[in-house]
Amino acid sequence: MYPIENKARSILSLDGMWDFKLPEGSEGREDAWIRDFPKDGESLYVPASYNDQREDGRYRSYRGRAYYHRSVTVPSIYEGQRLFLRFDAVAHDAWIYINGELLIAHRGGFLPFEAEITERIRTGTPFSVVVVCDNTIDHSTLPVGNEEGTAFFGSDNAQVPAVAEAKKLRGNVNLPNFDFFNYCGINRHVRIISKPVEFISGLTLVPVLQDGLKSAEIQYRIQVDGKADRGLPEVALSDREGNIVARGTGFEGRLRIDRPRLWEPYPGDPYLYSVTVTYGEDEYTEQTGLRSVRTEGTRLLINDRPFYFKGFGKHEDFYIGGRGVNELLNTKDINLLHWIHANSFRTSHYPYAEEMIRLCDREGIVVIDEAPAVGINGGPSVNPYETYPLKDYHKQVLKEMIERDKNHPCIVMWSLGNEPDTENFPESAYEYWRELYGLAHELDPQDRPVTLVCCQNDYTRDKVTRTMDVVCINRYYGWYNLSGDMKAAALAWNIELDFWEKQGKPVMVTEYGCDAIQGLHGTNGEMFTEEFQAEYYRILDAEFDKRDFLMGEHCWAFADFGTLQGVMRPDGNKKGVFTRERRPKLSAHFLRERWEKIPNFDYK
Repeated sequence: MYPIENKARSILSLDGMWDFKLPEGSEGREDAWIRDFPKDGESLYVPASYNDQREDGRYRSYRGRAYYHRSVTVPSIYEGQRLFLRFDAVAHDAWIYINGELLIAHRGGFLPFEAEITERIRTGTPFSVVVVCDNTIDHSTLPVGNEEGTAFFGSDNAQVPAVAEAKKLRGNVNLPNFDFFNYCGINRHVRIISKPVEFISGLTLVPVLQDGLKSAEIQYRIQVDGKADRGLPEVALSDREGNIVARGTGFEGRLRIDRPRLWEPYPGDPYLYSVTVTYGEDEYTEQTGLRSVRTEGTRLLINDRPFYFKGFGKHEDFYIGGRGVNELLNTKDINLLHWIHANSFRTSHYPYAEEMIRLCDREGIVVIDEAPAVGINGGPSVNPYETYPLKDYHKQVLKEMIERDKNHPCIVMWSLGNEPDTENFPESAYEYWRELYGLAHELDPQDRPVTLVCCQNDYTRDKVTRTMDVVCINRYYGWYNLSGDMKAAALAWNIELDFWEKQGKPVMVTEYGCDAIQGLHGTNGEMFTEEFQAEYYRILDAEFDKRDFLMGEHCWAFADFGTLQGVMRPDGNKKGVFTRERRPKLSAHFLRERWEKIPNFDYK
């Protein structure tokens, strides 16, 4: 449950300066740091990635375990409360130690975890917190690393004898099997949360619209933690003005609302109700919206109306802080989405910080929530589904993501992953992804649509994508394929779209785009100029408009972002319609004018 403060709960933030140290050799001395952290540790800010905080190339390219330390004192006024240490995200694997003893270990760099420390500390007395995090990516991690040592967009030509020999001698490297930088560390907030001895430990909310949307109910389910029986929970539903409009009693029930106000995507009104649960001394309030989501034919319906996705894939990425949570930047990004008349984005390629998801609830931005399963691709000769030990871990991540985000009205679809191999080993791929598809439906109490985002591939061999509730395709005709030839690119798009039209499914384009260097202009509008990027979208969007079954367009990408250095990545990926510092390119002005004319509903 997201940390909140009220009369029963409080939050002690551990954000700020922490001691930090990287291992200095192969002696293994760092094991002693867990109990006795070195006095020469450097100071780094949390939450933020560690990679760019110091002018030290080792931080940027480091592979392995990194060590954080902080001395903490919980004030004596917390005596008698239960205390929990919560990390919103540590990338990628983490081990948390209190006074030298292991408290909790967690796999995965994009979702929260917490553990009780009530019996491990004394209020009013300093104690040590050491965080050990490992940024290693390989065939067993999500996202997936490249154990073969080939850069995602590099120039390692193994046919050259000297290159092949040098690769053998250079040792382990931490290369991604994905096209974004592997920013790591304590990337999100760290907090100590106080709760009563008996407290509310879980809340599930399911909106149900009835009678042609004229009435509604919220089905609720409550979990509690504690030895004493504090009776039955009391539940109150309040409107935006704070008026109580429904009440309930018990661990499960229904809150009925006459004349409901629906949650609608921007520029509609994303109306939020508040559900307050009281149990003994504890109290917890969750905001929620009344809206329905389902697919029908070639449409995705929100509140029983066909919705058209206008927006982007994007990244949690900014200068200095890397992938660190940045609530100021989130505010800026949402307002840029409003400015450009977008209504949605995909959390490519991992679950974003919950602060961003909560902001989307309030601001009416529709979200496709994606698991960090990117890079499941071994090429034509390696079947990743048989050789990569991922499935159980993938299930764990999916479970944690849906549990965290299940109550958010802005989330209308789950994405199981991005651009896996679905064509070289179609039967193995089908077995792997269909099992996860069924699990996502089973886990989600609101039973939202489930998808998988498909890479540019031989779509005739791909047996997985067409079986999802919504077909999501990433395509780069005119850039990586048929480069610069937009007439041929439009023809290729139409040839493929003919295939998808026959499937009878909702289809949306979740990535299409091209690099544009800010300030690079040309009268002929050739590749990498701002003119080419704007013309790219103008030509392809005109083709999309001719297809009634196409229910959305997400450009790649919202803003330029950092990547591993490579021959195709000058200071990162430049496919953003905004620069990394959020200045619009020419394409942003084109899209703003286009999307202003396209309504959220009933466009197709």
